[in-house]
Amino acid sequence: MSRALLLLPGLLGVCVFAAEPDQLFLRDVEPVLKRECQGCHGEVQALGKLDLRTREALLKGGTRGAAVIPGSSEQSLLYRLVLGGGELQMPPGGPEKRLPAPVIASIKAWIDGGAPWPAAPAEARRWDYKPEDLWAFQPRTKPAIPATGARHPVDAFITAKLTKTGLNAAPRAGRRTLIRRATIDLTGLPPAPEEVEAFVTDSSADAWEKLIDRLLASPRYGERWGRHWLDVVRYADSSGYSNDFERPNAWRYRDYVIRSFQSGKPYDQFIREQIAGDELYPDKQEAIIATGFLRAGPWEHTGMSVEAVTRQMFLDDVTHAAGTAFLGVTLGCARCHDHKFDPIPTRDYYRMQAIFATTEFARPRLPFLSAENIADLPKEKERIRTFVRATQASMAAFDERVKQHMMRKLGVARVEDIPKDVLAKAIREKDGIGPEEFEEYKLHQKHMQLYRETLDRFEAKAFAVSSGPLDGFTDGGPNLRYPPRAKYQSPETHILTGGNLQSPADKVEPGVMELVARYGKLPAPQIPGAVSGRRSALANWIADPRHPLTARVMVNRIWQYHFGKSLSVDPNNLGKMGGKPSHPELLDWLASYFIENNWSVKAMHRLLMRSDAYQRASAPADAAYKTKDPENRLLSFYPPRRVEAEVIRDSMLAIAGELSLEAGGPGVFPQINEDVARQPLHRMGTLAPAYHPSAEKRMRNRRTVYTFQQRSMMDPMVEVFNGANMDISCERRETSTVPTQAFALMNGQFVNDMALAFAARLGKETPDREKQIRRAFQLAFGRAPEAEEIRLAKIHLDKQTAHYRAAPAPPAKPAAPIVHSITSELTGETSRFVQQADPATFEANLHPSEVSPETRALAGLTLALFNSNEFVYIY
Repeated sequence: MSRALLLLPGLLGVCVFAAEPDQLFLRDVEPVLKRECQGCHGEVQALGKLDLRTREALLKGGTRGAAVIPGSSEQSLLYRLVLGGGELQMPPGGPEKRLPAPVIASIKAWIDGGAPWPAAPAEARRWDYKPEDLWAFQPRTKPAIPATGARHPVDAFITAKLTKTGLNAAPRAGRRTLIRRATIDLTGLPPAPEEVEAFVTDSSADAWEKLIDRLLASPRYGERWGRHWLDVVRYADSSGYSNDFERPNAWRYRDYVIRSFQSGKPYDQFIREQIAGDELYPDKQEAIIATGFLRAGPWEHTGMSVEAVTRQMFLDDVTHAAGTAFLGVTLGCARCHDHKFDPIPTRDYYRMQAIFATTEFARPRLPFLSAENIADLPKEKERIRTFVRATQASMAAFDERVKQHMMRKLGVARVEDIPKDVLAKAIREKDGIGPEEFEEYKLHQKHMQLYRETLDRFEAKAFAVSSGPLDGFTDGGPNLRYPPRAKYQSPETHILTGGNLQSPADKVEPGVMELVARYGKLPAPQIPGAVSGRRSALANWIADPRHPLTARVMVNRIWQYHFGKSLSVDPNNLGKMGGKPSHPELLDWLASYFIENNWSVKAMHRLLMRSDAYQRASAPADAAYKTKDPENRLLSFYPPRRVEAEVIRDSMLAIAGELSLEAGGPGVFPQINEDVARQPLHRMGTLAPAYHPSAEKRMRNRRTVYTFQQRSMMDPMVEVFNGANMDISCERRETSTVPTQAFALMNGQFVNDMALAFAARLGKETPDREKQIRRAFQLAFGRAPEAEEIRLAKIHLDKQTAHYRAAPAPPAKPAAPIVHSITSELTGETSRFVQQADPATFEANLHPSEVSPETRALAGLTLALFNSNEFVYIY
């Protein structure tokens, strides 16, 4: 068949394509017909009597005639419609829905080439895969350690690449740098000055190993590394979308993750518990809680939702999430069509999805564990009940106004004289309540709905799943109800043409990705068709030590969190488009070591941190890296990086002496910028209750991992410093540099409060100015200040002390009531509403009016230290 040559002006410049028409069909045209067209012109429906599933139907056409004239794209209705410009356009929806120019070009060339419709087998329809694109799917081996003379296996692989490239390695970093690097890496907090000095003066041969072991045993370790996993799974304490309902018991999953890392739980067990804990370990409470992983993504079912649609949203989400978190593959790309880059056909996507087809939401009663922090539950529950009682009283007042209105309307003297059915209807419809007042009533209704979910936070329940619904413990939210378990039947799973729920195609049975058996030589497991057991089979398959992806993915993540970049560029995508690993042999060697050491994450820490690569200085040995390895992927020096938002906040609290180390339990509400805290929080049709920080400092000053994670309102401090997006898996924290970061660190109320607390701490420790300066540097940087730094600091303190003596700080003002405006959806009228005040007595932070001018001046110095690169970077 002749090759088709195409010149297509006017879309994206001039595009030239040369390909066989049958190849164009298989590669570009057929996937578009399935994804974009057959939902309306296929098996389920044929709008305009047009069916686009076969060549014969295409040539026959519909009410407008033939869709395609082979050999003439200009006369073909299909091409004219996708080109757009007339009354009709396909797909419909305006310019933003138009097909990409290269796809339109392929359709034109295919038609001009005779519109062939080859009936090729499935194998022939896929890309030709190069071996280097399939590296992650190949069986894992343990390569021989290169003979470079390096004392450590990691360094042997690193040195081999450096030698080949002609790069010199940087020398070992200083001890002060190393202890700060290691302490922040493993605990997320800076080392205390006493810890720094003890390490610096420890002359024993195993001083570094002892430091690592001490940090791994710290209770802060699990909090730090649990946060990394929570990034990957998109943990949040609310569901997102229009209502953003609280997930009252999700905190138990967060604490499970932290405990798992802290205890050194083998990673393969960690996998099994999260995917199928309820099936594999039904008598193990911890494993039931672990299944919260499967529900971590955003989800909502409202009174206006179609149940089948929201159910499909969950199935799509959990299928992709499992593939991303554990296997490092972008499964979701195969939802609408065969994966464009990796050997994952759509059929495999829906076979994987069928594994979760019997997975239902559950919130079973589950006694609190001895390790869970429930000390504040009674007090916090009563606090929420105070809000509830006030809201109920407000709603009752509306009912009373309706009764008074009806008495006047009907001319009766007593409520009892009103017919019961008439009164009930009037109360239901709020007869006599004006539009503005009705908006306030709607707000109270929404608040009650939100409070009902919040009150469940204090109940001994698990945010979990089950195989089939659990009678009495289903958890579809306020608007979704499940059938009784006895009537439950395993749903069928069909390939959805174009991912469209209304276009079901072939039925599929539960199964796994065939690429693992084909390329990785791991036989596919038998997935049962029964209600239970599907996820167990999947979990055991993923956690199989022979699986080519699982260990590679986790080792790649661990490496990234230590070195700033992963060996394979994209931790969530080890496929073709994810980028090739810089050291593929090292990655495989580490994956094998990981499995051989009982899937121990802590063993990996010890291995990586004992290497020379980890202990190198952050300054390059020479300038050759700029041309030979500008991204430092070969690690000739340690890559400096900015710490995450949580580390910045927690470090400020720790240095100021304000950090509460209380662990676990329901999320606390931190101090955030007042302008954000007081802004209206929109919920479907109205407003949510106002934000109230936790009243006690011991609660609101806990580590950031324990703060309430609201999808619709991230802590501004975390958000501005690239906090994890709670809607999509965060494979790595980006490091942008934007002006709002400087505003947050210099002008933010929290940062200024911590700077003042830091200064007060210094004043309590010593009245000597120079000693205060030295101590400030030791706490913030882990080092003593240089002579010039001391001189400049003294000048600053003298000037600022004089200034503050002349300008005393005014006393703190009491918080004003929070007043929000509501615009009616029905009338467009705006009304004002005063939000309920928090009934708890607020424990305020130290205020400038409460300290001496000397302390206020010292706070200017501590604020400058918080704003320095040395504080927010690891070197």
